[in-house]
Amino acid sequence: MMNVLILSAGRRVELIQRFQKAAQKLGIESRIVAGDCSNTAPALYFADRTYTLPRIDEENYIDAIIEACKREEIALVVPTIDTDLLLLAEQKERIERETKARVLISNTTVVQVCRDKIRTQRFLEEHGFGIPKMYTAEEIADRRVTFPAFIKPKSGSSSLHTYKLHNQIELDTYLRLVPDPVVQDFMEGEEYTVDVFLDFDSHIITVVPRLRMAIRGGEISKGKIVRDREIIEDVTRLMNILKPIGHITVQLMKTKKGIEYIEVNPRFGGGAPMSIQSGADSCENLYRLLMGEHLEYNENYKENLVFLRFDSSICLNENMESIQ
Repeated sequence: MMNVLILSAGRRVELIQRFQKAAQKLGIESRIVAGDCSNTAPALYFADRTYTLPRIDEENYIDAIIEACKREEIALVVPTIDTDLLLLAEQKERIERETKARVLISNTTVVQVCRDKIRTQRFLEEHGFGIPKMYTAEEIADRRVTFPAFIKPKSGSSSLHTYKLHNQIELDTYLRLVPDPVVQDFMEGEEYTVDVFLDFDSHIITVVPRLRMAIRGGEISKGKIVRDREIIEDVTRLMNILKPIGHITVQLMKTKKGIEYIEVNPRFGGGAPMSIQSGADSCENLYRLLMGEHLEYNENYKENLVFLRFDSSICLNENMESIQ
């Protein structure tokens, strides 16, 4: 059995279904276990098994993951939200030592670079990658910010507390409202998400750019798979320097200055099933790695596919059971 535990399963219905389809395609036995602190997380009702976990900020969170791995005979633990990442990176060795599971998380250094927007900025600048100018505290205090500008939290996610700034009055206002604010030049151009998959030794297996045609709540709602050679080569160079593992979500924009990076998330993004369905199947790749297979870099995915995402719902009866 190659059982998979999806942490903070929430609304990740598509991801659960993609793991299920990959296991079926490979003809292997695998239970997809959805873990969450809420019994109304929609993904729970699509998983093969469910497991109630504490909240991430509770002291027994890691202990509960270890217990879940033992009880459910988990082979792979998959995080899905940003707030999990650093803790899991720090506790990866313990979880793997006390269970038979692998934790799909990059090392602590990689996660620290990705989770802290200031560290991300410095890393990209030091290695010669394009990124909008970030203003220092002195420049902000001396009112030397060029507008339009952009403000976001240092460790934010899902585009929460992010705003375009048109003038000094707006900057002064949002500096008081945004937690640990970072101020950058505003970027204009075509925005892309790039799904990258690397094996457990940080060797790149797939790189799939997708154009963000429409966005809602920080997550892609309409996207198009594109084989953009410039993006593929630049992101490949970034991955070879950063050396993460697993499925990585890179956001960037093609501007008049060239490729400029927005952020790097060392986890499955909400739109990852688009690239998976196009043929760059990270779920299948993970099963193959767990079976001891060696994977090579490939571009065996279909381009120019357009994906339109939409909301759906399930109905529960008085016993919290799904009904048609």
